[in-house]
Amino acid sequence: MATFVDRVVLHLQAGDGGHGCVSIHREKFKPLGGPDGGNGGHGGSVSLVVDPQVHTLLDFHFRPHVKAENGKGGAGSNRDGANGTDLVLKVPDGTVVQTSDGEVLADLVGAGTTFHVAEGGRGGRGNASLANSRRKAPGFAELGEPGDRLDVVLELKSVADVGLVGFPSAGKSSLISVISAAKPKIADYPFTTLVPNLGVVQAGEQTFTVADVPGLIPGAATGKGLGLEFLRHIERCSVLVHVVDAATIEPGRDPLADIDAIEAELEAYGGLADRPRLVVLNKIDVPDGRDMADIVRADVEARGLRVFETSAATREGLRELKYAMAELVTQARVREVPAEATRIVIRPTAVDDAGFTIEQAADGAFVVRGPRPERWVRQTNFDNDEAVGYLADRLARLGVEDQLGKSGAEPGSLVRIGDREFDWQPTQYAGAEFVPGARGTDVRLEERSGRATAADRLAARKARRQRFEDRLEQPAERDTDAES
Repeated sequence: MATFVDRVVLHLQAGDGGHGCVSIHREKFKPLGGPDGGNGGHGGSVSLVVDPQVHTLLDFHFRPHVKAENGKGGAGSNRDGANGTDLVLKVPDGTVVQTSDGEVLADLVGAGTTFHVAEGGRGGRGNASLANSRRKAPGFAELGEPGDRLDVVLELKSVADVGLVGFPSAGKSSLISVISAAKPKIADYPFTTLVPNLGVVQAGEQTFTVADVPGLIPGAATGKGLGLEFLRHIERCSVLVHVVDAATIEPGRDPLADIDAIEAELEAYGGLADRPRLVVLNKIDVPDGRDMADIVRADVEARGLRVFETSAATREGLRELKYAMAELVTQARVREVPAEATRIVIRPTAVDDAGFTIEQAADGAFVVRGPRPERWVRQTNFDNDEAVGYLADRLARLGVEDQLGKSGAEPGSLVRIGDREFDWQPTQYAGAEFVPGARGTDVRLEERSGRATAADRLAARKARRQRFEDRLEQPAERDTDAES
């Protein structure tokens, strides 16, 4: 039998975008023919799609690391890089996508249902796309954005109309083997069934599916036995059937006690109280089993439950059971709310939305958050002064410079955007008129001759952090002196 896997952790990585190209068109008698650097290609995305031919998560169990193709870099002569190929992962019907913290991202039910789980990075623009009337021959290009990187948990919950529940060796596997074409493992020892089995049952003109869940024992909802791993497979069942061993010889067990124990576990698991129930007193082909069924039948019916006496060996009572299950399934399908077409919701941007926010962190840094500023920083090559000047112009036009001043930032304050940190200087150059110079340089940055080097800025940043940590430790030292 193939290994059954119904829960895996996937480590997903969408493709990175390709870098833009810096290139100047050159040919005979045209040494400076203008910028012709192409754009980088977008990285491939990762999607999950329901495939009816897939029944387990086994493939992801052995290959949990999934990576889409990166976009290609741009090239000269206005050649754009190729986009990375999107990666489509096929999952079984009933797969639930969750975060590592248990937050449900998507519930994939129905063939063809698709969920876009990881977005590929944007490709960077080449210098041909960055050229304008002022910056006619940019000496820089944008970097490609990294793709999404995240871990998701895939959980499989079987999609069945009827769920068979009961103690180990109650005869559930034998029952599903004779009412459908399923061929589960059958043996005379407990926990023979280690994986859920699905069978298709025909009752007149009605067709429905039945799930045989591994045997439950007291404490299954808290992790004992196999119940915790497979109780999830009856969450989608619209009808539950108690399969009770009427011929059990174990001390302390009888059909009523078995039903009470299973009901206690279903209640502890939660969410199953509204499902209609049937009770099957199985193994009446054994003389003791038939006698026990006659004794407890009236008590079970007194609880409002329909009772069927069956034998998988002689097939007695199976026809009545199938039609009773079909009747309840039909009623459940009638009660189902019809699926509505997906609505397109348009949420326009608020008129007062600046596109970014500025907050002051505990260490005194001013943190700028927003999709556009963070994306611009990721796409900037900080080894190129012209690219840094272009970033400053964009931030100034967006209003980040003005808002920093209003938020209390002073010259030399630490500003953090994404994973980059800057020593902020007021608008001495950001937004000022751009004057073309040598490619890869920005005259406005060169005018700031007193600008500290990268090593100086790093040392100053470490000194600020050390002063911040010293201030945090001072109250504790004063308390110690007071006690002495």
